Amino acid sequence: MSSASTNGVSTVVDLDDASAGMVLAEALLDAHGAVLLPPGAVLSDSSLNSLRRRGVASCSVLVPPAPETAEQAAARRQQALQRLQHLFRHSAQAEATGELLRLLADYRSRS
Repeated sequence: MSSASTNGVSTVVDLDDASAGMVLAEALLDAHGAVLLPPGAVLSDSSLNSLRRRGVASCSVLVPPAPETAEQAAARRQQALQRLQHLFRHSAQAEATGELLRLLADYRSRS
């Protein structure tokens, strides 16, 4: 079960609730300040067992971002199109820049 210390990017979890594949957000230190595992380390079953033997009670892990919804993707594409139109507002009359704007808008609508 997660502890209450969540900042949107990482969360502190009890070591008993941690699982292999989780990524450390912060370095794990022993009682003397020595680094047991660096930030970004991927926890494995063996590293979790080793941490338990050393008496580590919890760790800070990265929280994967939530998948983008269709509405969020549509809003992001619309915002990108508006930004392109703003950038090309003075030069969209020229044939080459008009074509470039069209190609960029097409590219942005696909990503």
